[in-house]
Amino acid sequence: MVILITLYNPTGEGGHQGGGVAAPVASQVLGEVLPYLEVQKEVIEGESLLDVEMPDLVGLTIKDAKEKLKELNLELEYEKMENEEIKESETVIIEQLPKKGVKIREKNKVIVKIK
Repeated sequence: MVILITLYNPTGEGGHQGGGVAAPVASQVLGEVLPYLEVQKEVIEGESLLDVEMPDLVGLTIKDAKEKLKELNLELEYEKMENEEIKESETVIIEQLPKKGVKIREKNKVIVKIK
């Protein structure tokens, strides 16, 4: 994997040095991407994480998807608009990441788009 972070006229706490400006951006990108490439941060002693196959969540309600993912030891994450009330038993998933059939390690987050 290659990451290129280009910042034009960087400013901030880190000044204009790469370690203070670009490194935090790269860290955030890697934090989101590496779990899907099956790169573990660290193994907790005595814990063995399994690979599970992503189920199809599209068309399910948030509530049903959470229950399905809980059985696989995965977490559901979705973004809601500010001041928007979400009824998890009624709100339907229209897209998911990772896609159905992809192998993913337990304890990872599954990101969904809702309507």
